[in-house]
Amino acid sequence: MNLSQASQDQPSDFTELHIDQQLCLALQISSSLVTRLYRRGLAPLGLTHSQYLVLIALWEAGRPVTMGDLGTRLALDTGSLTPLVKRMETGGLVLRSRDSRDERKVWVEPTARGAAMREEVLSIRREVVRQLPVTSEQIAALRTLLQDMNDALTHADSAR
Repeated sequence: MNLSQASQDQPSDFTELHIDQQLCLALQISSSLVTRLYRRGLAPLGLTHSQYLVLIALWEAGRPVTMGDLGTRLALDTGSLTPLVKRMETGGLVLRSRDSRDERKVWVEPTARGAAMREEVLSIRREVVRQLPVTSEQIAALRTLLQDMNDALTHADSAR
C-alpha cells in the first residue's frame, strides 16, 4: 500500500494528524526559509544567523552582559552559546572577560569591529523584511503571537 492509499484508508478522526495540520512543521519550514534569507545577506559580512542574533542582543543591552543573561535572552544553552561566542571572539567581533569577583561569570561585549557592523546589519534586516510576502503589520502580529506562545510554553515548562 502506498502513502496515498494509506491516508485515504484512515478514518476521518485522524485528520488532525495530516502533515498540513502540523504547526510544528509550518514553524520549522518558515524558520528555515527566513533564516536562509538572512544567511544570504549576512554571508558577505562573515556572519552566521546565530552570530547576528548575538550581536543584536549585545547592541540592545548597550553594556557588557553575562553569558547567562545572553543565553536566557536568546534561549540558548551553554553548550550552544559558548562555542558560538568563542568563534565570535576569535573573529574579532566580541570580547569575553571573567568577572573579577566571581570567576564563574563571563561577561561579553562587542568589539569596535562588532559595533561597527550595526548599520550594515540593519540594512540586511530591512532587505529580508522587504522580501517577505507579508506586511509589516502582519509581521508584528505574528511575532507578538509567537512571543506570547513561547512565553506561555516556557512558563508551563518551568512549572513542571
